[in-house]
Amino acid sequence: MSSPAEPCLGRPPLVLLVPGAVAALLLVVPMVTLVVDTPWGQFVDQLTSEAVGEALWLTALASMLTVVLCLLLGTPLAWLLARVAFPGRSILRAAVLVPLVLPPVVAGVALVTALGRTGAVGRPLDAMFGLTIPYTTTAVVIAHTFVSMPFYVLSVEGALRSAGEEFDAVAATLGADRWTTFRRVTLPLALPGVIAGAALAWARSLGEFGATITFAGNYEGTTRTMPSLIYTLLQSDPQLARTVSMVLLVLSVAVLALLRNRWLTRP
Repeated sequence: MSSPAEPCLGRPPLVLLVPGAVAALLLVVPMVTLVVDTPWGQFVDQLTSEAVGEALWLTALASMLTVVLCLLLGTPLAWLLARVAFPGRSILRAAVLVPLVLPPVVAGVALVTALGRTGAVGRPLDAMFGLTIPYTTTAVVIAHTFVSMPFYVLSVEGALRSAGEEFDAVAATLGADRWTTFRRVTLPLALPGVIAGAALAWARSLGEFGATITFAGNYEGTTRTMPSLIYTLLQSDPQLARTVSMVLLVLSVAVLALLRNRWLTRP
């Protein structure tokens, strides 16, 4: 069945049409030029280089571990924010939002302040266990998790709030404790938000640069992720930098395709 015809509202005013077109060009043209300028004839050969392979492996590892940490740690946090009333909940929610707007370099400095060798947490770890986190692969995962977790928590919390507490209340009247209710009722209802949040966290982890290079450095084979490699290559091999950038662009489009029902369809 064909959709009803939209009402005729007249010609779009230039005062809206022109800036809208400029905004669209600003967003689309850089991506199109990246696709056009990528040296496709050497694409496969360049991606098989040792430096790219190491950075790609480390990025994939860090992003996957980031998603696992978000699932294990972010899901309980989202549930607490959505389902449990406790003093300071609004303050905690605001704190969770801060990394969304925090400059990445500042996030890296905050991590160094907390987990650096002389940091509030890093000093005891170094003194008691000899653990040094900065400039290691572990630091990469922590930095990625720090900047990605808010995306996951907000997505899951929104899904939990949309589902409402009615089914939880019904489960409680039937004798289920809160853990059983969470496993059997709450989490299945919030599963679309969990999947969307995991995809967003993974995509954010793939593109993380500022916090990582500040907290973990840019050491080949240890902490050099794809964005760090692109930054390095721009100074020595711009063509290879475009090739590596194209990989991240394709992955970003793939995430958008995965979330098409959330972002690309009309209500």
